[in-house]
Amino acid sequence: MSLYNKRGVSAQKEDVHEAVKKLDQGLYPFAFCKIYADSLAGDSNFVNVMHADGAGTKSILAYLYWKETGDISVWKGIAQDAVVMNLDDLLCVGIYDQIVFNSTIDRNKHLITGEVLQQIINGTQDVFDLLKPYGINIHYLGGETADVGDVVRTIAVNGTMTSRWPKNKIISNEKIKDGDVIVGLASFGKANYETRYNSGIGSNGLTSARHDVLNKKYASIKESFDDNLAEEVVYTGKHELTEKYGDSTIGQMLLSPTRTYAPVIKTLLQNHFDKIHGLIHCSGGGQTKCLKYLPSSYRVIKDNLFEPPPIFSLIQLNSGAPSKEMYEVFNMGCRLEVYCHQNDAQTIIDLAGSFGIDAQIIGRVEASGKKQLVIKTKEEEIIY
Repeated sequence: MSLYNKRGVSAQKEDVHEAVKKLDQGLYPFAFCKIYADSLAGDSNFVNVMHADGAGTKSILAYLYWKETGDISVWKGIAQDAVVMNLDDLLCVGIYDQIVFNSTIDRNKHLITGEVLQQIINGTQDVFDLLKPYGINIHYLGGETADVGDVVRTIAVNGTMTSRWPKNKIISNEKIKDGDVIVGLASFGKANYETRYNSGIGSNGLTSARHDVLNKKYASIKESFDDNLAEEVVYTGKHELTEKYGDSTIGQMLLSPTRTYAPVIKTLLQNHFDKIHGLIHCSGGGQTKCLKYLPSSYRVIKDNLFEPPPIFSLIQLNSGAPSKEMYEVFNMGCRLEVYCHQNDAQTIIDLAGSFGIDAQIIGRVEASGKKQLVIKTKEEEIIY
């Protein structure tokens, strides 16, 4: 059993998929978000999408960092994580404008102060204000903040996004086909609209990252982990949050806010919609996420992924996890995939570059008798 599973989490969320398998899959079963006919206005030319996601256990890292440094502004990054994990999923079905957002925050009031809530709520609005000049309009409708200390040890920061969108402007992934190439957009670096270097960590795999990288001293903060966990998987790393790491610290690298690709993808959807065959957000499931959304029995070969940025090397060095597990849990430096004809790849690469985001052809799609993913690194070939 992997360390990830021993800590009570699953990269593939098999139990969740089993629980929802009998539900209606929506109009487009291979689309990244579930899409329904327009029930709001009953217009057959439009569809409705409501999506839910959040910052996950990254909020526990913020809690530890805040406790250790007193820097309450770290919670603004958690607000961005919750927004982006929703927004970038919507981007993958073609939606980038006229979105409404509701926060869902559950907290332990004894540990999470009103000042923390202010940072999260104001930080959420800050993300929307940042995106508005790029033509991405998200309306903040408030939401629910519940004091549920009997349920939540510290805080859970989630949200929902809803949109009504033209049906003929939906990306359903049904156009993905044999011969397509995959343009990958880097999760790390510094985009033009970011204020500092982004480690690329995103908001997935943070349970492993936290326990694998941080040392045993954090086990004294009992509310930061499940007390059902075996001691051998609790804070097994070598490092402290304030420890220097390059030009940053360990804590800042682990808490780097999830990058949104909205300015890039909005421009791509507006100007080159017909060039896009599919969009995949490499979130839960990391580089294996694509397997769930392939419209047919294709083999995906990724043989030119980015060299993983330092944060993932740090995690693997501390955990000793095999590469197969790393690529299944983490984005490994590439968090968005655009499937297209080879002749259109350079247009997408150049567009991403104009926003300060590295992009390259990371792989291709081949006909096959079954859905399969092959990742080729300098050291090995990994098959899923």
